[in-house]
Amino acid sequence: MSSKDGKRKRPLVPQLRFTEFLEAGEWEDVSLSNITKTITPNKKLQTSQYMLNGSYPIIDQSQLPVAGWTDDVESVITRPLPLIIFGDHTCVLKLATQPFAQGADGIKIISVASSMITEYIFQYLLACPIVMKEYKRHFSDLIKRKVYYPKDFKEQQKIADCLSSLDERITLEAQKLEALKRHKKGLMQQLFPREGETIPRLRFPEFREALSVLPLVNVANFVSDKISINQITVGNYVSTENLLPDFGGLNPSEKLPSVSFVTSFYPNDILVSNIRPYLKKVVQAKIAGGASNDVIVLRAKKNMNPDYLSSILRSDFFIDYVMRGAKGVKMPRGEVSMIKQFPVPCFSFAEQQKIADCLSSLDERITLEVQKLEALKRHKKGLMQQLFPVLDDGD
Repeated sequence: MSSKDGKRKRPLVPQLRFTEFLEAGEWEDVSLSNITKTITPNKKLQTSQYMLNGSYPIIDQSQLPVAGWTDDVESVITRPLPLIIFGDHTCVLKLATQPFAQGADGIKIISVASSMITEYIFQYLLACPIVMKEYKRHFSDLIKRKVYYPKDFKEQQKIADCLSSLDERITLEAQKLEALKRHKKGLMQQLFPREGETIPRLRFPEFREALSVLPLVNVANFVSDKISINQITVGNYVSTENLLPDFGGLNPSEKLPSVSFVTSFYPNDILVSNIRPYLKKVVQAKIAGGASNDVIVLRAKKNMNPDYLSSILRSDFFIDYVMRGAKGVKMPRGEVSMIKQFPVPCFSFAEQQKIADCLSSLDERITLEVQKLEALKRHKKGLMQQLFPVLDDGD
């Protein structure tokens, strides 16, 4: 095979191939537009029409596999299945294998021609995703995509089955992770008093002393001390960009800011991203370093266990409270004066430690599940890179 400039191109075959197809020859290519058509539903459901329960799932362009439920039969798409769903704004890809209704505008419903395996096309598009560029329409970019495929239906199906089985494992691990998070949330709801109350519903039997509820500013210092940027490295600099969402911890920073000073922090300080609080970017520092101005640095006062305080601030209770006072639409920011008044249950130091130990053991299990889930995703990504052909630059 030669290119226009006379140079021989790399053979159109994957690095990894199932044994029975090693002699099946090179793959072919086709434009996605030539093997698909879009389906327009009879009716689209608005967000206000989503129900918590119903006979049919509602699919929209959010990350959620199912955005809601409906019993509105007129809105349901039943054939042909499976169908590929593409978020025109978000670039999210989903595979619909059962009758569903389309949610609010923003998705494209794609039917694949009978000459191709739909599940194979879906996995191929996952391997070569459209990158979201602002909140614009991306379907025109997707439909121009060239698809590379083996001519043998059986090979298409084998690749699709292999990757789909990994998807099932990833889904199961994600469900286990969500179950652990729900368990932790439910436990915290019992270990901490409800808003306006001073007695929790669940307490360790050895502790019966009365407790008080104090504003956060009374139990933690809001650190404002500065440190020269010359004393900071990418390894101990924290900003909203390298804090991970969902209380996921911290990644090393890619660069340092062009400023002279940043806020200093020490081990056990709690770092809270104050931009888009709903992303839940909160971490307890393990080393000393410097933080950007968009990160609130909190240091537990005397008689306040830092691990216990960290458990409270790395919770939906705290995030929900911050969001109630957040200002701004696209980039909401927590109101510091309100955050200072966040109510903190003040148990004895010994009871604080007991609660922190209990929640930390759950956090360790959650962290292990996160790591297992990420390892599976990396494995699938690596496998996809080998199961589909490596193309020449410019293809």
